[in-house]
Amino acid sequence: MHDLYVKVRERFPELASKADDEFTRLGFEVEPSFLWFDSLAQALNIEMGKGVPAQDYESLFSFFASALASGEREVRECIDVSFVENLFWQVPSEPQIRAYWKRMPSSLQSLYIAFHGIEP
Repeated sequence: MHDLYVKVRERFPELASKADDEFTRLGFEVEPSFLWFDSLAQALNIEMGKGVPAQDYESLFSFFASALASGEREVRECIDVSFVENLFWQVPSEPQIRAYWKRMPSSLQSLYIAFHGIEP
């Protein structure tokens, strides 16, 4: 999971910085942990709520789908439980949610539906 954390920070520094802000706002210290990926999902939710185009984060979704396919149990659990399950939480714009949902790879969509029982 530490490698996943490092790679996300390297490939998506702007969103990682926003996740850091959210993480520290909640009273945590920035470190590679499952909780940080919750904050990453929340930072993305905030971006959705601001109307940032879904295509801006399509590469992030592809990155996570690729990491998920690696098959490493800890990485899969982190992506599933800490990132995907927390997406779309309190995003006020239904069109924005639909746009992001359409850009998510089916493997990530399946994780979301497996937990929530429905599409967002």
